[in-house]
Amino acid sequence: MLTLSGPSHGKLCDGYSRRDFLRIGGLAMGGLSLPDLLKAEAEAKAGRSFKSIIMIYLCGAPPHQDMWDLKMDAPLEIRGPYKPISTNVAGIQISEHAPRLAKMMDKLVPIRSMYGSPTGAHDSFICYTGRAPNPAGGAAPTGRQADHPSLGAVVSRLKGQADPAMPAFIGLSPKAGHPPYGSPGHPGYLGPSHSAFRPNGAGVEDLKLNNISMSRLDDRRALLTGFDQFRRDLDHSGLVEGMDSFNQQAFNVLTSSKLLDALNLEKESPKTRERYGKGDPKNYGDGAPLNLEHFLMARRLVEAGARVVTLNFGRWDFHDRNYPQLLRHLPLFDQGMSALVQDLHDRGLDKDVAVVAWGEFGRTPTVNAQGGRDHWPRVGGAMLAGGGFKTGQVIGATDRLGGEPTERGVHFGEVFATLYQFMGIDPHKNTLDDLSGRPQYLVDGWQAMPELV
Repeated sequence: MLTLSGPSHGKLCDGYSRRDFLRIGGLAMGGLSLPDLLKAEAEAKAGRSFKSIIMIYLCGAPPHQDMWDLKMDAPLEIRGPYKPISTNVAGIQISEHAPRLAKMMDKLVPIRSMYGSPTGAHDSFICYTGRAPNPAGGAAPTGRQADHPSLGAVVSRLKGQADPAMPAFIGLSPKAGHPPYGSPGHPGYLGPSHSAFRPNGAGVEDLKLNNISMSRLDDRRALLTGFDQFRRDLDHSGLVEGMDSFNQQAFNVLTSSKLLDALNLEKESPKTRERYGKGDPKNYGDGAPLNLEHFLMARRLVEAGARVVTLNFGRWDFHDRNYPQLLRHLPLFDQGMSALVQDLHDRGLDKDVAVVAWGEFGRTPTVNAQGGRDHWPRVGGAMLAGGGFKTGQVIGATDRLGGEPTERGVHFGEVFATLYQFMGIDPHKNTLDDLSGRPQYLVDGWQAMPELV
């Protein structure tokens, strides 16, 4: 994160003059220029002109049989103790521990037949790219650089920023004991300039200009430009060019209070904050927090101009004590997801913002000796909302044990093709060059889901 500090020579942020504001627009590396301001003003008059995605990664893979696909005809060791309840859509039932979502099923699409993980190994990669992890990849930086980029990075590269003061791709994912559980989605071969902007914790303070004057900001920018020009002449990897773009984005963000405003939940009404709730900001084991305020933050960020926001929630890898742990996770997810979806509808954003929540695979039909469900890559579940999609329906079905898809198996790549199409990106015509210069398609031949569009 780029932090600028120095003695005070005049106020910025909320206290600058119009002359100072226009001077920001003249910064050499491309800040908020006058044309940008005029364009933003015109777009504001015309209404929202861009689409956004909120992707909720349920770290570790939730038990689909206990949430959206309960099997009451199965033996007790498979069906578990939970009961299904009816929803506001006739014929659709979900777990009794998701009553808020049940009351708004007309705004949701449960998918009961997700598949795509080849091995059932924990990695958020498939949730963020729609592809199986690169066998040569892994946690090593070189492997991650060679990997396919995440959806957020692709959208950042192909669509750019909807607002120069807001990063295109934002990840609400604190560090986790298991690194994939803390990943917002990697930029892969697109490079660091398309990484997720991660404003969590103390990093928010780095967004503030500490009373630095505009002339000093100009000097800092010019100095960086000079150093980067020298390094660029010596560098052939493209890394410096990527950092140039990153620096430009950082200056754009630093010279506006828009991102800080979006992150400031105090600007929301007490009623709205109560609807979302708080949850727990501490990491759950080696996973992510059960932080309900991240759902509200995600809505504020897409409303302010972010194109893709990823949100990591909980730690659903219940190899033991499946039912007690699910009773901690599912009611909180029910509250956060339902509040987000209703909020988007109330604000008229349900056609402009798509929401998807899922984990990397499903769980075993049979409960093990420790009372848990193990990894099951053959089938899992997901939930979609918004996007102007045809909601109020279930897609796919599994057998009586919840172990095999029997109707309309849905691959992760199909959902990604649908999301790219929603964003105005043709996944079959747009390509991106990998590190060897070879063009790569965004999805492996998968088509957008006709049931949704």
